[in-house]
Amino acid sequence: MRLLVIGSGGREHALAWRLLQSDRVTHVFVAPGNGGTATMQGASNLDITDLHALADFAKQNDIAFTVVGPEAPLAKGVVDVFQSQGLKIFGPTKAAAQLESSKDFAKAFLVRHQIATAAYQTFTDPVAAHRYIDEQGSPIVVKADGLAAGKGVVVATSVTEAHEAVEAMLGDGSLGAAGARVVIEECLLGEEASFIVLCDGEHILPLATSQDHKRLQDGDRGPNTGGMGAYSPAPVVSATLHTRIMQEVIEPTITGMKLDGIRYTGFLYAGLMIGEGDDATRPIKVLEFNCRMGDPETQPIMLRIKNDLSKVFEHAISGTLDQASLDWDPRTALGVVMASANYPGTPRLDDVITGIPAEQTDCVVFHAGTRLQDSKVMTAGGRVLCVTALADSVKATQSRAYAAVDAIRFDGAQFRRDIGWRALEKN
Repeated sequence: MRLLVIGSGGREHALAWRLLQSDRVTHVFVAPGNGGTATMQGASNLDITDLHALADFAKQNDIAFTVVGPEAPLAKGVVDVFQSQGLKIFGPTKAAAQLESSKDFAKAFLVRHQIATAAYQTFTDPVAAHRYIDEQGSPIVVKADGLAAGKGVVVATSVTEAHEAVEAMLGDGSLGAAGARVVIEECLLGEEASFIVLCDGEHILPLATSQDHKRLQDGDRGPNTGGMGAYSPAPVVSATLHTRIMQEVIEPTITGMKLDGIRYTGFLYAGLMIGEGDDATRPIKVLEFNCRMGDPETQPIMLRIKNDLSKVFEHAISGTLDQASLDWDPRTALGVVMASANYPGTPRLDDVITGIPAEQTDCVVFHAGTRLQDSKVMTAGGRVLCVTALADSVKATQSRAYAAVDAIRFDGAQFRRDIGWRALEKN
């Protein structure tokens, strides 16, 4: 079968890579893809981003089904376009994708359905927003309501920083329509975890747990990013917490969407803050929803899947996800993101990348912001590569990944040296 993956990042490279492990899959088209998918055996890049043109391609090229990677085409209604033409596609509709495309929609949904989250207020008036910050003090979190490519969240450690974030979003319009409305919420303390599931509208299949590292620098310092690395499994999510997350967050979310008249299909990613205490009682609160797999969580998760992912997607699309299962490699997978100079600001582009190691059974380098030019791999975005390894322990996996990272060169490369530090602490 021939498949289509929509997107250009590390998540899409990892999805295409895993799908190609299936004997049933003869080719995966990636639209628009990146430098890694361009050179992957069995894959081809498509220079197509228009939703209707993508649907036409799927129809004309006998695509068995399509998987949507990033949030932007979901928010624009790519699933609605494909479904209107009778094409099989995995992802939420435009209405369902509001859980990610509007922070205000998500917060109101959580409150309405009594799912625990941080206290918040939404503002379009900067004067009112500044007044609220003065009343609440710091630390405090300022979020652009719309999609902002990982740049719409500021965890302000001072009132001054919070005021500057509001001014950047509501004042000077630097985030455009995404920042025309802001959500300001309390800053939650604890340990973050990423909990991702597949949904077919009725049934839910959890993926392996994972943990992202949002801050740019070691020790969780510096500005927030789209993610500087991740590992799976996440020790913070014990069996007890796993059951509670399903019962207190995931199941009420799918049920709540149905009650609101929206059938939810696709990936559902709950970014969680897990407070201190005993696993049976410690607080679990939703930081955010994503309507797709996380990046860089996807990369280590894909490395751990052992069975045919294409069959799981077929069940999810046909509404028989209760008949699907996933087998997991018991080892730890860990991914280190290598970012370009100036990220997460305006990244420097067009630096030549050298030293990328060949794929090994225990180490795969997934491309994100890269492109091919005259057979050279060049930087083409903020997060450039995710060097992902697999080993028997967190420490061994860390060593394997960083050995590969140290072989790769491009000017201005940024990466953290402590991915997985929380898991090491627990061990």
